[in-house]
Formats: sequence, C-alpha cells, structure tokens
Amino acid sequence: MKTYLPKREEFERQWVVFDAEEQVLGRLAVKITDALRGKDEPTFVPFWDCGKNVIVINAKKVKLTGSKETDKYYLSHSRFVGSMKTTTVEEVREKDATRLILWAVKGMIPKGRLGRACFKKLHVYEGAEHPHAAQCPVKAK
Repeated sequence: MKTYLPKREEFERQWVVFDAEEQVLGRLAVKITDALRGKDEPTFVPFWDCGKNVIVINAKKVKLTGSKETDKYYLSHSRFVGSMKTTTVEEVREKDATRLILWAVKGMIPKGRLGRACFKKLHVYEGAEHPHAAQCPVKAK
C-alpha cells in the first residue's frame, strides 16, 4: 500500500487565534509551533509548509512557572570580545512582551528555509486587539 501524499491544492490556509492570558509560555509555544508547522492536522507533511497562520493576543500577560520571572535570562553576543549582554525576563516583558513568545517559538521550529517560512506566519500582539479581522480567524482549542 502506498503512503498518501496530499496535493498542494488540498491545504487550506486557516487563521487561528491563541490567547496568551494566564497561559504558561512553554506549553503555549508548543501549541503555536504545532499549528505553524501543521502537525495538528492529519494531512501533515514534514517537508512542506502546510501549517496555519497564527495570531497571538495578550502576549504581555503570558505566565512563567517557578522563579523564571527573575532568574531566567537571555544572552546576546555580537562576536566581539566582551560584548556579551544578558537580559532578564522582566526587562524583556517591560520593553517588548511579544519577544518572549517569538523567541520561545523560534527555538522550536526547524532551522532553515522551511522554518523561516513557518515563522513568517506568526503574528504576536501585546493587547487583546489585532488587525486581522478580515481573515476571519478561529479561536484555538
């Protein structure tokens, strides 16, 4: 028996809304990543971009467990000697809360051309409003 491979025309680009309010960052990032890749659909093909467009609202209200709010930090380095910079979660949330979700999801998607194509379909907003009402997004489960 041959393995069923869906045609490109069979994929529908749906829009899905995730509400990050009082959700744990890592668990939310896994759900977002699965929707971006298309792993939550029965027609998943690992080497095609067959996922959904994802909108995340209330990114400022995402929750971290334990003492990660104060102890977790992000590193950045420009490859010059002595240029290592550390940023805590509190500082990132104060400056731009959408980065918490963007960085968590970016670490979970595949690296390369397919991952960059999936990542472009992610739209994160700090508040409860988003400008994608014309796409008729569906609330995620």
